[in-house]
Amino acid sequence: MNLNRQIFPALAGLIALTTSAFAQSRTIVIDAGHGGYDRGGVPGQRISEKDKTLDVAQRLKRILQADGYRVIMTRDSDVFIPLPTRVSIANSYRGATFVSIHFNCASRAGANGIETYYFRSDSASLAQSIHRNVLAGAPTENRGIRRRGFYVLRKTAIPSVLVECGFLTNPTEGSLALDAGYRQKLADQIARGIRGQPAPSVKPLTSSLRSVSLGNDFVRVPAESFNRGGKRSSKSSRSHKSSKKSTSSKSKKKSSKKSTED
Repeated sequence: MNLNRQIFPALAGLIALTTSAFAQSRTIVIDAGHGGYDRGGVPGQRISEKDKTLDVAQRLKRILQADGYRVIMTRDSDVFIPLPTRVSIANSYRGATFVSIHFNCASRAGANGIETYYFRSDSASLAQSIHRNVLAGAPTENRGIRRRGFYVLRKTAIPSVLVECGFLTNPTEGSLALDAGYRQKLADQIARGIRGQPAPSVKPLTSSLRSVSLGNDFVRVPAESFNRGGKRSSKSSRSHKSSKKSTSSKSKKKSSKKSTED
């Protein structure tokens, strides 16, 4: 009896330790958007997206490695990596998780907020976790979580999420992105989301998007529609359009304009 009392707690501790070690050995593929000749954003955009995505990705890499994760980078310098290559890298690591980091842009300077995308059903909870944590650390609007068929989300065979960390074309969010401390905070919050750590209640969906939401925090918008009336105010809906195939059976034509990103 006394022996059992000694063995079972020790066994439980060993199981807990093994479970913890297994969780810490997960592989995360971090994808820093754009790179090389593809600076990201819209023509005339003052702040280059490719530099900011790489900086946040490298900070995230250091955080996760310190936590015991295995981290793979689709790019770790200012080089252009084609979308199929990014997907190929991700798919070569079975059981991994793919996180693509971006910043948004729009022709309207007032556009702002955090938005997160997923495609595979097994990525929904990860998207929600990352979105809630990033939004909790950002003094900006909640643009919601959406299911979209972007190339890097549609073609990856592992759970995949793309997070837009604010609008570089917005004066306030652009200034924040230029601050190293804020980029570190973004990396910290994305890491919290990857770990599945709880986040405080987030602000309601921004008023301009509430008419197409299915809830205050979790949003699904059809891949080919964004704002009513057909207007698309964000980079994610505009410049990413030609890099994904339409999910509608009526849209079988390929776009003649090739996008360089997601």
